[in-house]
Amino acid sequence: MKQAPFARARRPEQKLQRREAILDAARDLAVRHGVRDVSLGGVASAVGLAKSNVIRYFGTREEIYLELAAEEWRAWRDDVVSKLGPTSGASGVVATLAGTLESRPLLCDLIGHASLSLEYNVSLEAARAFKRVVLGVVDDLGTAIAASGAGLTAGEGAELAGAASALAGTLYPMANPSPVLSRLYAEDPDIAAACPAFRPTLVRALSALAVGIPALR
Repeated sequence: MKQAPFARARRPEQKLQRREAILDAARDLAVRHGVRDVSLGGVASAVGLAKSNVIRYFGTREEIYLELAAEEWRAWRDDVVSKLGPTSGASGVVATLAGTLESRPLLCDLIGHASLSLEYNVSLEAARAFKRVVLGVVDDLGTAIAASGAGLTAGEGAELAGAASALAGTLYPMANPSPVLSRLYAEDPDIAAACPAFRPTLVRALSALAVGIPALR
């Protein structure tokens, strides 16, 4: 991990570079160890700063990860929108939502932790900014889904996209178990067989929703 290039960031461009360095360090640690096991001290050490300096840019560890989550949500939207076309249909939408979520483990990890912990120790401003990003992304996805030939309105498409993200956040830790559970599954195949596979479970659930949502009009 690169060290911070300034003893103290004074100019706006230096402050922006320092902020990005903190986010990069937090991202790298989360990818390697999981969001749950990264501390503010770990981020500070990785970027070569004292914790007191890190909180000048982000009030808490949770605010760092909410900002990363917002970046991941926007990147997911861009990925989905780039893959959908006017003839994708319901099956294409489901496959795209599931495939893009599967390819973004950090997003899935962050979604799983957002409502459980990341939204608790943050400022009102940070919480508002994050929620507005999520709501905007879901609305954008709803519009893209409505234009894809899936037979869903923009509101129904947003509902499907929201369900996809929620399911991904729930399924991700199940599909990526702790060391203790990995050992348990190796020793007890019958228990392992009951652990849902990420993508097939997501596809099946979203397929059912894509059919069922219009029926509730």
